[in-house]
Amino acid sequence: MEAANVVDVKGGSVPLTSVFTADQEVVEAKDGIISVASTCSGHQEVVEAKDGTISVASAFAGHQEAVQDRDHKFLTKAVEEAYKGVDCGDGGPFGAVVVCNNEVVVSCHNLVLKQTDPTAHAEVTAIREACKKLNRIELSDCEIYASCEPCPMCFGAIHLSRIKRLVYGAKAEAAIAIGFDDFIADALRGTGFYQKANLEIKQADGNGALLAEQVFEKTRAKFQLY
Repeated sequence: MEAANVVDVKGGSVPLTSVFTADQEVVEAKDGIISVASTCSGHQEVVEAKDGTISVASAFAGHQEAVQDRDHKFLTKAVEEAYKGVDCGDGGPFGAVVVCNNEVVVSCHNLVLKQTDPTAHAEVTAIREACKKLNRIELSDCEIYASCEPCPMCFGAIHLSRIKRLVYGAKAEAAIAIGFDDFIADALRGTGFYQKANLEIKQADGNGALLAEQVFEKTRAKFQLY
């Protein structure tokens, strides 16, 4: 038993005893049992009463929408960096943004060609710059948005910096399809290191992923493979 509540209604007060599990909330009332089934993510609650079933949109649905909007905003900035890097001739079509407390800390792109450095990927560059700007090597209160799924090197850097959340746009296969071969995506995804990392990993929803995937087709004639 984790919570007990009293719900006040116009006609009086109804005492409720709630029992919560990961997947379900059960509400017991004086006149019987009303079952409230809810998703783990809190997207929707369904109230089952004697006279029928009523769908109730929970506050979590609004929260989820706000998170998606926020993710789209920062991912769009990472995609803009990817275009910028190619237009400047700095490197491949990849961008990354480090965010802390809903504020952009740094916004970077691939600098492999500009710096003559094969490790100057967008994510690594963003982490380096964020650490310098924040004057610390631990970024556990930060998130990183990458225009494309990180390669093993970048994923390792994200892990070492203790970044708490990764949101990426295009899958690694989209980069591999145009000639980039350093992702080894399947090999990395199959490792316990990837699966058990203390990190939330999410591919952007819908338009965000499409926006990121379009970068490769729109820039492939402009950049030099390395």
